[in-house]
Amino acid sequence: MNLNSTPSANRVHIGIFGRRNAGKSSIINAITGQNLSIVSDTKGTTTDPVLKSMEILPLGPVVLIDTPGLDDEGELGKLRIEKAYQMLNKTDIALLIVDCSYGMTEEDKKILARIQDKEIPYLVVQNKCDLLPEDNIHTAGGNSGTNANCASAKITEENHTLFVSAATGRNIHRLKEQIAALAPSAEPDFPIVKDLLEPGDFVVLVVPIDASAPKGRLILPQQQTIRDILEAGAVSVVVKDTELEKTLASIGKTPSLVITDSQAFKEVAKTVPETIPLTSFSILFARHKGDLNTVANGAHAIDSLKNGDTVLISEGCTHHRQCEDIGTVKIPGLLTTHTGKELHFEFTSGREFPQDLLKYSLIIHCGGCTLNEREMKYRLRCAADAGIPITNYGTAIAHMNGILKRSLDIYGMVI
Repeated sequence: MNLNSTPSANRVHIGIFGRRNAGKSSIINAITGQNLSIVSDTKGTTTDPVLKSMEILPLGPVVLIDTPGLDDEGELGKLRIEKAYQMLNKTDIALLIVDCSYGMTEEDKKILARIQDKEIPYLVVQNKCDLLPEDNIHTAGGNSGTNANCASAKITEENHTLFVSAATGRNIHRLKEQIAALAPSAEPDFPIVKDLLEPGDFVVLVVPIDASAPKGRLILPQQQTIRDILEAGAVSVVVKDTELEKTLASIGKTPSLVITDSQAFKEVAKTVPETIPLTSFSILFARHKGDLNTVANGAHAIDSLKNGDTVLISEGCTHHRQCEDIGTVKIPGLLTTHTGKELHFEFTSGREFPQDLLKYSLIIHCGGCTLNEREMKYRLRCAADAGIPITNYGTAIAHMNGILKRSLDIYGMVI
């Protein structure tokens, strides 16, 4: 992906669902104007969810999620259907593609019920309307003419239904307009940091450069935080943890805030005077995409862990793990040292997040910079429903180093 393009996590995610051969891939190609997906008369061409970053006017940057058919067969087919349903967790807008010459099936009705239960904005896209008699389309809310609008907008709005033809292009423009109208607010409940700053504020960002740091670039949450600081009209200075003390002594101005990588929390807290607010990238993103109260309270569950307990450590991305990886090496080591207990650890990354969480005594999640807000909040809800405490890297590390209260002070929180 172009480094200057909108990050996937900041794009509207549009999930495309439906039976095999309903025309899901054809609809994707029609609304993008490109041959992004393989179109075939052979059932089951799409075997796994495929995510594609695109620009769709008038909506802008989006991620299209092409999913396997909901009527797939056999044991492998069941797994593919399960993967399709999992994609609902990151879907901001759902398109249920129905072959209107065949009609709604039980598979269609089942996933539609799940979409409605999750309160996901949706459209039922009745594809292949070129195969229907014209009177049938008029009755159902369609109309004649390749680029014309629906004859009955009322029916479309009430039933979330639009008749289209990917083959002829009929009502595809209307479909794109309807998708744009369903788009969620571009702004999350909380920005990353700009609401905590005033124009002219001075912010120091602490970024360790060690074996686990990517070569030649800053990681995504660091980039996004710098951008948010710029939008606030504030000034950022980025330093390595080894240069922090010298930098604070030489800049001639007291920072309004210091933001650190979680791995350096302990050392940075010793260096930064108590009078200067201190937090971490991970904690900022817990507030930005999830629920800071939930993960802050979840950190206290660390002290209740017992011998034999299993801790799930989950990451939203699938980066190449180095020898000193924070998720698989550093945090398990900190937990073992802090608790003095013999703990078991399990790890997930990327799209994988267990459906059954009851075996875990605690979940520690990354900051979720590559996940969209819907999926991050879904994972928090899963933990809450199972009664399992969940925290994240930054809050867990702050708690184990005795600086959680200090790291939350700038948010006005009392934990």
